[in-house]
Amino acid sequence: MTFKGTYTAIVTPFKGGKIDFDAYGALIERQIAANVEGIVPVGTTGESATMSHEEHMEVVSFAVKAVRKRCQLIAGAGSNATAEAVRLTAYAAEVGADGALLVSPYYNKPTQEGLYLHYRKIAESVKGFPLIVYNVPGRTGKAIEPVTVARLAAIEGIAALKEAGGSVDVVSDVLSRASITVLSGDDSLTVPMIAVGAKGVISVVSNLFPADVKACVDAALAGRPDEARALHARLLPVVRLIFVENNPMGVKTALSLMGVVPYEVRLPLCEMQPGNVERLKAALFAYQENG
Repeated sequence: MTFKGTYTAIVTPFKGGKIDFDAYGALIERQIAANVEGIVPVGTTGESATMSHEEHMEVVSFAVKAVRKRCQLIAGAGSNATAEAVRLTAYAAEVGADGALLVSPYYNKPTQEGLYLHYRKIAESVKGFPLIVYNVPGRTGKAIEPVTVARLAAIEGIAALKEAGGSVDVVSDVLSRASITVLSGDDSLTVPMIAVGAKGVISVVSNLFPADVKACVDAALAGRPDEARALHARLLPVVRLIFVENNPMGVKTALSLMGVVPYEVRLPLCEMQPGNVERLKAALFAYQENG
């Protein structure tokens, strides 16, 4: 399985505290209409941290059926417990996902050897299923170092790295050590990361403007830097404001302001500060005006 292009880390819509599957289906159709390469349910943006395991699996199953192989489906399956990550990954494979996104174990802060053994165990337990290692030290408290990524790249089944550590240098370091696909995990760094060898993005802002993010990524991958930079510059003010408070509060607020889906998150997430909502509203208005 090849991972390249634009993948949307899709939000999970709620209604009265429960998952709104009608709205979820509409969000999926909106992404497919924009011809994104894939969607990624139940990641950080999908609020997996506040879902029960039963809800998590229900969302993955629903998304696979809704997508119907019209684009790739990469299921979030990470956990800080290796056995749980194995179970969620096996379930994703069983119901027909195209791969799994596996955030590195959070809170328990394993050593580099522990990280290596964690991912190796998952790959050995669910053989032949493509896995994307997810480095996001700002969330997990522990970076997966490039030398560890190089070790992981040699394991059958480990197909890619989602790099969300905020550093283009890390992408260069990883690619100098290993033959592995790298996908940007930072919307603000997608174009620079592609410039040094990344193959696409797992994006949050593509929840809002999937066709524009895809056009930006496609231009960057095709060697049209001026076009990519112009699209990147247009997206950047919105990107900055959807991350001014914890994800996915910003992107869900923007979707609500755009009339796509009403705002609802689960505690401990809450509403954005009114001043930030107004700034985001202004950025969205300017984006549409400059389109």
